[in-house]
Amino acid sequence: MENALKNIVKLQKAGNPVGICSVCTGNAYVIEAALERAKETDSVVLIESTANQVDQNGGYTGMKPADFYQMVYDKADAIGLDRSRVFLGGDHLGPLTVTDLPEKEAMAYARRLVHDYVAAGYTKIHIDTSMKVADDDPDTRLSDETISRRGAELAKVCEEAYQELKKTRPDAVRPVYIVGSEVPIPGGAQDPKAGMQVTRVEDFKATYKAFEKAFADQGLTETWKDVMAIVVQPGVEEKDAGCEEYDRKRAAELMASIKDFPNLVFEGHSTDYQTKYKLRELVEDGVGILKVGPGMTFAMREALFALAYMEDQQLNGAHEAEKSHFIDVLDKAMLADPKYWKKYYHGTDDEIAFKRKFSFSDRSRYYMPNEAVDAAKNKMLENLRKYGINLSTLSQFMPLQYTKVREGTLANDPEALIKDKIKYTIDEYLFATRQEQLVK
Repeated sequence: MENALKNIVKLQKAGNPVGICSVCTGNAYVIEAALERAKETDSVVLIESTANQVDQNGGYTGMKPADFYQMVYDKADAIGLDRSRVFLGGDHLGPLTVTDLPEKEAMAYARRLVHDYVAAGYTKIHIDTSMKVADDDPDTRLSDETISRRGAELAKVCEEAYQELKKTRPDAVRPVYIVGSEVPIPGGAQDPKAGMQVTRVEDFKATYKAFEKAFADQGLTETWKDVMAIVVQPGVEEKDAGCEEYDRKRAAELMASIKDFPNLVFEGHSTDYQTKYKLRELVEDGVGILKVGPGMTFAMREALFALAYMEDQQLNGAHEAEKSHFIDVLDKAMLADPKYWKKYYHGTDDEIAFKRKFSFSDRSRYYMPNEAVDAAKNKMLENLRKYGINLSTLSQFMPLQYTKVREGTLANDPEALIKDKIKYTIDEYLFATRQEQLVK
């Protein structure tokens, strides 16, 4: 069965600027909000898990690809969203998490990784072999030939895994592939002084030719037809202080070049925190897939903090001892295990303490599964349900949700409020992508 995501290319080439928002997360609230919004808008949803979130060993979420697949579709079933409206993707699949190993071992890990994603039923595979491994020369740029050779090796494994899958699921949809060597680092920029350049047209075309040849060398000429997008840097980057805003004039030459490729669109990473108008410009200019990650969990974190402030104000006096102290528990967990934020936050101790809570990079998302953090969150939700959320504090800390509660379109329930806050960000992407047209 042909993959419906290819309709993005068809529509774009017909002059209809339609794309799709790729929600890259392992967070349950974000996933549920995205699925619910697809149902509410009669649209589709693309959810992607990253190699460090979900892998053959469980990743930091504790889920393997088959587990994540089942979790997402179970939630879709519970919501009443038809499974045909849900696309699952694998993000940054390659040796991302094993770069300390030599090529032979790192690629063995990567081959198993992509195999398990495709075998689980994922239908969008972003192959990323742009990172150096232990035996690459640290002082020499990784060549397009090396990147594409490794990428084609993984594509061959994907094709083999798909053929295996068809034996048990004859109607399994063929995966589409995303390749490219100009891949923004997962999680956003680490160095606040690092520069960012729009991909040069000659580099994009060199990448295309290198991957096309590498696929042919692996006997994957037919599979090459399933490569629907190449990752480029259109001039956007999510970072600690917000984002590098899209400038279509700056990217004009790159964007014009995609018109020479009738079967391709661009995939844009790190589109978090762009305005909805800048996101729409990206789609209009040829970026068919808009990746977003921290932008969604940042909205969730804002909602959780708003609820924590409400709890703190409402549970005074006789109920003081019942408070969850969610924000403090989260910060203690981050301090106890700084590996997920230390490379990203720079400045004085006071500045870093602020960033742990409020940075746009939202490194706190890695700590939400922490046992103590999860327990504090659940206690906070329990308290707010037990004592109720006062409308005046709701108006103070979540004014948009307050209005919906007053109008009767949103339940005054803490988890409903969290998901509605996330949906506000989702709606900005739906405005940009017009992705509901993919199911018409």
